[in-house]
Amino acid sequence: MKKVGIMSMQRIANYGSFLQAYGLKQILSELGCEVEFVDYHVEPCLISNEQRGFGRKVKKVLEVFKYNAPLKDKINFIKHKKNYAGNNYPLLGLTEEMNYTPELDLLVIGSDEVFNCVQSNSNVGFSPELFGVNNRAKKLISYAASFGNTTKEKLVKYEVENQIREWLGKFSAISVRDNNSGSIVSDLLHSTPEYHLDPVLIYDYVGKCKDIPDTVKETKYLILYGYSGRLSKEECEIVKRYAKNKGLQVFCIGGIQECSDKFIECNPFEVISYFKNADSILTDTFHGTILSIITHRKFATLVRKSGYGNSEKLIDLLERLKLKDRIVSNEEAIPELLDTPIDYNDTDRIIKQERERSYEYLRKQIEAGV
Repeated sequence: MKKVGIMSMQRIANYGSFLQAYGLKQILSELGCEVEFVDYHVEPCLISNEQRGFGRKVKKVLEVFKYNAPLKDKINFIKHKKNYAGNNYPLLGLTEEMNYTPELDLLVIGSDEVFNCVQSNSNVGFSPELFGVNNRAKKLISYAASFGNTTKEKLVKYEVENQIREWLGKFSAISVRDNNSGSIVSDLLHSTPEYHLDPVLIYDYVGKCKDIPDTVKETKYLILYGYSGRLSKEECEIVKRYAKNKGLQVFCIGGIQECSDKFIECNPFEVISYFKNADSILTDTFHGTILSIITHRKFATLVRKSGYGNSEKLIDLLERLKLKDRIVSNEEAIPELLDTPIDYNDTDRIIKQERERSYEYLRKQIEAGV
């Protein structure tokens, strides 16, 4: 049995990060591997002096009270963040003890934004180990890795493109999940990486995962799945009117918003159950979009080009799955999109094909050895 490590965003307090990490672990286990998660040392960010540790936690708590959201949701969201690790890390098999540089047959870096090295999240920073530096594995590959909103221009601006080129050159195989990431790899290495979908699409959660509850005992509801406070006042007003007209409650998952009727505190598997039973979903995140797709819900996706933008990965995802028409072109289009059923036949066919390709890629890398 091959000993395989996954280096990902498994310690980020985010449902999408959890589900992609869990999904990849399950896939590798199905392929006969002994799987463990590998941690990386967090280094300073290239573009921010944002605080780390206790100071950052205090700052984040104070930010919550600035959001336009019900007070009870703010309090519950703070509790959610405080208890996230204790409640959810054990479900991944994580302990408080960090697992740095273990000896492995294979180290898989990915999925998620593991290559997003020019950003301001001080929980990640510019960390060379996310590019395989100092690993003790016999073989190094990536799976569906993403540069997020790091672009080739940002690598040049911050004078790290040569470092990234050198590090990527030591991978035995590189797999990315979006065109921006593929273009960067192609430009740096003059070779085309493989493209694979995120593990939340590749692992058959709905068909295989036994930890997802069958039902949610709630009234009719729509889900807002997004980062706290990112919905504008205008977007919130549209959601409130739509929900009232349809007799729906507004449930917020993953973050809090002004138009919330209820913030949902649950584990990552229960999130999928909430999606399965929702009337519709409005999201501004990558994994919120994916969860809508695997549960065959009506949904609309808000693509953000400012702040911590997500346009690179979201547009690419929806184009690949033939669902680009679910992008909100203007906020007034939200009600129509949430009302419009989706024919998932083409999307399901694509996902089925991509599942076969992903399993074959990983199987090949496991069996090929060094």
